[in-house]
Amino acid sequence: MFGWTLVSNLTKPQAHAVSPSPSRRAWLRFKRNRLGYWSLLIFACLVGLSLMAELISNDRPLLVRYEGSLYVPIVKDYSEKTFGGDFETPTDYLDPFIRDRLAKLGNWAVFAPNPYGYKTLNYFAKQPNPSGPSRDNWLGTDDRGRDLLAQLIYGFRVSVLFALALTTSGVLLGVITGAVQGFFGGKTDLAFQRFTEIWSSMPELYLLIIFSAVFAPSMALLLILLSLFGWMGLSDYVRAEFLRNRQLDYVRAARALGVSQWQIIVRHLLPNSMTPVVTFLPFRMSGAILALTSLDFLGLGVPPGTPSLGELLSQGKNNIDAWWISLSTFVVLVLTLLLLTLMGDALRDALDPRKADK
Repeated sequence: MFGWTLVSNLTKPQAHAVSPSPSRRAWLRFKRNRLGYWSLLIFACLVGLSLMAELISNDRPLLVRYEGSLYVPIVKDYSEKTFGGDFETPTDYLDPFIRDRLAKLGNWAVFAPNPYGYKTLNYFAKQPNPSGPSRDNWLGTDDRGRDLLAQLIYGFRVSVLFALALTTSGVLLGVITGAVQGFFGGKTDLAFQRFTEIWSSMPELYLLIIFSAVFAPSMALLLILLSLFGWMGLSDYVRAEFLRNRQLDYVRAARALGVSQWQIIVRHLLPNSMTPVVTFLPFRMSGAILALTSLDFLGLGVPPGTPSLGELLSQGKNNIDAWWISLSTFVVLVLTLLLLTLMGDALRDALDPRKADK
């Protein structure tokens, strides 16, 4: 019996621990950085809430029941006559008369937690504008009578989405130009380097001032102008990675097998050169948010009427006594940049090759 047991133990296959992939190990190192991991969760929650801004801060009810019929004002305009008014104009749901009609027996309305939009003027405010925090306006109003909380929610969304678009365009241009320079080298690299030196010496702020005076301000124009200058820093890192990796054995083996140059770039070199790109993404986003805020503060950013953190900072500068404008905008801006910085630091440590075995 002992012999049979020994044979069965010898023939039993041994279980080997499967080593996690490099990306999995990087993610585990990122999770071990508590500040960076929780910053990612908080930032993702804030972005998700801002994307649902119309459900959180809106001057239109989400759903209305009036005299037995259901209405959805958040997606459709209704005239005052629909709810017992006298005019065909769109309904002002903050009007006390409309509120009384909707509060009658059998009628009801579901409002957003903050019943103000980013361009809603509170005509029924009890204090002159800008007014301080109150029961009606939790963070107060700006100098035009708009709810400050709604301005911050929508302004945060505009800043984050603009930063994502600017980061994406800058990364694409930077990766393409850096990959071409680093892979082909020689005269191609030399020509791109001279062009980068000349292009980087262009006065970006002066160009923005000139174009804002010639063309009507728009988000698309601002995105194009900033994208033209936002690729150069990342291009240098990608170029250095390609110059280093193109001399490695797996690239020489691919060339010997007859693999085309573009396949080598896309399938072999690019995946192994993305570490600096991924590492700098949060820092590039924070830089894009700062750029948009600074331009809005100077009046060179988004079109008038667009919710903007920079415009609120400008209002705070012009209304020193209205401390709630500057303070709340400063807190939102600092919190956003702090979360992105902590995420960037954690991501950099997670992708650091010197910490790969830790």
